[in-house]
Order: sequence, then structure tokens, then C-alpha cells
Amino acid sequence: MTDVDDRLRRLSALSQERILVLDGAMGTMIQGLDLDESDYRGARFADHASDLRGNNDLLTLTRPDAIRDIHRAFLEAGADVLTTNTFNANRISQADYALEEISRELNVEAARLAREAADAATEETPDRPRFVAGALGPTNKTASISPDVNDPGYRAVSFDELVAIYAEATEGLIEGGCDLILIETIFDTLNAKAAIFAVETVFERLGLRRPVMISGTITDRSGRTLTGQTAEAFWISVSHARPFSIGLNCALGAKELRPHVKALAGTADALVCAYPNAGLPNEFGGYDETPEQMAEALGEWASSGLLNIVGGCCGTTPEHIRAIADAVAQHAPRRPPSIEPALRLSGLEPFEALPGALQEQETGEAA
Repeated sequence: MTDVDDRLRRLSALSQERILVLDGAMGTMIQGLDLDESDYRGARFADHASDLRGNNDLLTLTRPDAIRDIHRAFLEAGADVLTTNTFNANRISQADYALEEISRELNVEAARLAREAADAATEETPDRPRFVAGALGPTNKTASISPDVNDPGYRAVSFDELVAIYAEATEGLIEGGCDLILIETIFDTLNAKAAIFAVETVFERLGLRRPVMISGTITDRSGRTLTGQTAEAFWISVSHARPFSIGLNCALGAKELRPHVKALAGTADALVCAYPNAGLPNEFGGYDETPEQMAEALGEWASSGLLNIVGGCCGTTPEHIRAIADAVAQHAPRRPPSIEPALRLSGLEPFEALPGALQEQETGEAA
């Protein structure tokens, strides 16, 4: 049995015993460091033609000490699962900085940094293993919607292009030592399907598998993704991947996100993972919900049987994660429901045809 196999066996067992804790917001922590252009450039990119400040993924190479410290802080706060600093570590997103060619390297090195931090924490507390989820962000393009109102049929990216960039990133994450693959902050289900296809293709090519986490985002109070799907329809659209977990993150705070997580918890036979923002953004783009407020809300989710994995997105710090971890520790993990086999389809909303209903319809039509 390899080290990865052993970790995954322990992960599976732990997920049955307690609610697992994901880390918090890498971007929020980086913003708090108030880094300047020279931090992003380092020596290697000192003469790069484009501005690089804001390319947080690049800090994996130019300020690995800062990323390592952030990982360590979240682990000390109680995180079981670290996410890699790779939200924009793909060729599409890195094109904004003319750094497409280092995309794979960013994934490899980010995974290695997180792996080192997780392994060090596990060595200190062997009874509490830590894990690494390799993050695949949504990119800044959508395969389902035209960015040009005058040309509704135009697409800024194709499915095949998305598959290629996601496959490259996935290979790097696996090489760097990730235990899981996290397809996150999904606003366009077609992008997610490209990511799923890419990940499965890489698994087949490398002759291995890793658990896959899938996390969508409800973009506003409408309760739908950017491309219009409800949480239940989103689950049906990606359920063929048989993910380790399905969930929601970003965009909304815990209060606003709860009904959509509840819908998933009653619909999905996978584990449910949720990591909301620290409230809705204020007029300055910040997040005001305190660790205590988030902990109270997510503790109630846990007591209501909605959660298997929980963490924080935008605005969440180690203090938030510590409070959340304490709040959910006393509660048992959600038990996925037994879902009756049926024909389930989804467009913007779910459609379910149970066997009995189909028979009744056929009888009625025959009469």
C-alpha cells in the first residue's frame, strides 16, 4: 500500500466518524500581507513585461514562505484538509499575466507546499492525519454564455480548450502529491463537465484515481448558478462523476447559503461539503461576519445533519476556521440518503421520473 493509498483509506474512515474541516480563504490571507509588486515578481520574474501584483498563484514560486505560513496557520486552527494555492493556476487565467507557460509548474509546486505542510502536521499529531485537495478553479471564461451581447452564439472558450487546460493542471496537482481533486466555485456547469472529463482522462492515462470533490456557487439570492441551475439540477448534471463530495462555496454567507445546502443534503448520495463566505460583501468589498457568527450558523447546520465537510471561503481566516471546527466537533456527520433509482434529468431545474410514475403515465396514455 502506498502512502497515498493509506491516507485515502484513513480519509474514508474519518469521513464516517466526524465532520471534516476544510481550510479558509487563501486570497483573504494574502491580501492581509499587503504585498507589493516586488513580492510577486521575485528575482525570477523581475524583468517580466506585465504587472504581476494580484497573481496570487505566482506567490507559490516567488514567496513560498508566505504560502507555507498560511497553510500552517489553517492547520493549527483545526483544518483537516488544505486546498492548494491554485485557483487561477491554469493557462486561461494565467494569460492575464502572460504566464501561461508556467501553469503546470504552479500546480506542481503549490501541491508540494501543501503536502509538506500537511505531512508536518500529521507527524506532530499522528492520530489526526491531514490531507491535500488540489484546487481547480472555474477560469475567467464561460463555455455556456457569450461575453458579447451582440453575438449570443459566440463563446470565448471551447469545451476542448477547457479540457486541455484542466488536464494539464490536474497532472501537476497529482505530481505534487494531492490526495483529492477539488473542482470548485463552479458558476458554469459546462466548465465543470470539462473539468470532470479532463480529470477522468488523466486518471485513466496515469492508471490511478483520486477522490473528486465538486463545489458549485450560487451567485445571488435567486438560488441559481450563473448559468441558471438550481442546486438540485446542478447535482444531477454532475452526479455521473460519482464524486467524493458535492457542495457549494463562495458568493453567499452562511445564512443565505443554508437552503441550497439543505437541498443538496436531501438530494445527493455523496458527502456534502460547504464553505460559505464570511457574510455578504460590504460596500468596500470586505466581509464582516465574525468567527463567532459563522460558527453559530454552521454549528446549526451540523446539528441539523446537513454537513460532512465544512470550511470557509472569502473573508475567512484561521480564527474563523478554529471557531467553525469547535462548533461542529460535537455533531455527527450527515448520513447520505438512500436514493431510489430513477430517470433524473436536468436543465435549469431538475426532472425526476420514478418507475411507478412512468408506469402510471403509460397506463393513462393507453387508456
